[in-house]
Amino acid sequence: MGLGTILVERGLITEQELDEAIREQKRTGERLDHILVRLGHVDADGVLEAIGRQFDMPIVDLSEVEVDEETLRILPSRLVFKQLCVPISRTGDTLQIATCDPFELSAFDELRLLTGLGVELVLADERDLRKFIRAHYGVAGDTLDALGGEDAVSETTIESLDGELDAAEEASVIKLVNDLLLEAIRERATDIHIEPYEDELAIRYRIDGVLGEAGVPPTVNRFRNAIVSRLKIMANLNIAEKRKPQDGRITLRHKGREFDLRVSIIPMMFGEGVVLRVLDNAAARLGLDDLGFPGPILDRWDDLIARPHGILLVTGPTGSGKSTTLYASLNRIVSEAVKAITVEDPVEYNVDGVNQIQVNTQTGLTFAAGLRAILRHDPDIIMIGEIRDRETAEAAIQASLTGHLVFSTLHTNDAAGAPTRLLDMGVEPFLVSSSVEGVLAQRLVRRLCPHCSRRREVLASEIPEGLAPPDDGLVPEAVGCRECRRTGFRGRMGAFELLRLTDPLREMVTARADAASLRRRAAELGDLLPLRDAAWSLVRQGLTTPAEAMRVVRL
Repeated sequence: MGLGTILVERGLITEQELDEAIREQKRTGERLDHILVRLGHVDADGVLEAIGRQFDMPIVDLSEVEVDEETLRILPSRLVFKQLCVPISRTGDTLQIATCDPFELSAFDELRLLTGLGVELVLADERDLRKFIRAHYGVAGDTLDALGGEDAVSETTIESLDGELDAAEEASVIKLVNDLLLEAIRERATDIHIEPYEDELAIRYRIDGVLGEAGVPPTVNRFRNAIVSRLKIMANLNIAEKRKPQDGRITLRHKGREFDLRVSIIPMMFGEGVVLRVLDNAAARLGLDDLGFPGPILDRWDDLIARPHGILLVTGPTGSGKSTTLYASLNRIVSEAVKAITVEDPVEYNVDGVNQIQVNTQTGLTFAAGLRAILRHDPDIIMIGEIRDRETAEAAIQASLTGHLVFSTLHTNDAAGAPTRLLDMGVEPFLVSSSVEGVLAQRLVRRLCPHCSRRREVLASEIPEGLAPPDDGLVPEAVGCRECRRTGFRGRMGAFELLRLTDPLREMVTARADAASLRRRAAELGDLLPLRDAAWSLVRQGLTTPAEAMRVVRL
């Protein structure tokens, strides 16, 4: 009985859906089960169960399987990656192998000949299988295994510049670097860190704001020069320059999506360190509704961004989503009737309908110089990537006072600290009080994995002073499963604090009031929705844990 028939009999798909999938299979040659999942007619678990029934094979959960090193070494990593199968146990002369593709039976005949053992097949989920292989054989383990036997990229070969160039252009090195980059994208990493030490090359991914090992085999250390050289070639950097920092950009396409990778290379004690910031161009198309703004804050922010002039600031640490919020705000208000110009360093995302300028300090195109120039282009809305100094701050204020709506970012811990930060830069108090309309402070909090989280009773010590416990007395707890890489979290969401500068607060800014006084008065007037309240609200809603909220926002 065929797989399609089994799925129809079990009521998982209809005859019409099966016919559609068969027509698609004749056109593409793709496996039927892959087509059915891709078309959304059935989920992967349903297909797995049907395949197990078709081949009379037991199904194993690899997330609960422990395998000893001796068993793993029975099959070479190249074969494991190629056939997408892994040995999980050995009993006498029988080797149990987990696979997600039992259709190619001839491949398992080759395994019998290679190992001299009998082969018993069990079925595993493809996602679990790929994660298991990466965890036990390493990211790009097959490529490193192949490179290990190639003289073309050995350490002796890459001593000269010509040797480095040849090594960087080796097909296996190209595949190795591509594997590392695509694995980062698959795991939703925002940054890739390649760090040279005396005896090892560490590769780490920042996922949901937290750094973790990429799981690359130690043999990657032998190819550190070839990896860096390949990244330089991809970013159009000088491969011969090893004494100065270099910055570049790489564009990748993966499954129909485009990613920009900002490359920073710095000479260090034992080689060149590389950090790549991964920017998903889909983020530029996000709207404010997609960012998780609470209703009251979104209503107030909508009111602020609809004003004809003034300065709106977004504050927070690096990587807290400030640029994404600014782009989402622009997307909300830009139209054919509005001209928007940005000056950024660097331009992170391309936004339709917005004129974007890249800062270039070598030619004198700074934030302040770019801002003065774009005022002659008759803009309605201006976005400045960051206010870093007095010159830029005063230029932004003058632009707002002459009838422009100005967006920018500022590095302060909270919203109330933004006006005092501008005063510290040397801007006159009356200019700050008359131009700044609102300040949005934000943090990114890890979202609980929906597949494994559970609830428990809240501890008295976890409830922030002055805030209410959840109505049912329960708070969520992170557990960890295959969907979240055992972290208990998957994805992030924003916690927002909005300060509106009303007349009483403007008077305080003119009088050079400190940030703490400004915060207290704003809270009394109802012009400040605090960050700690927003973070605790996420806990009360069951979206994150008290520990995670406390990690990001001091409660």
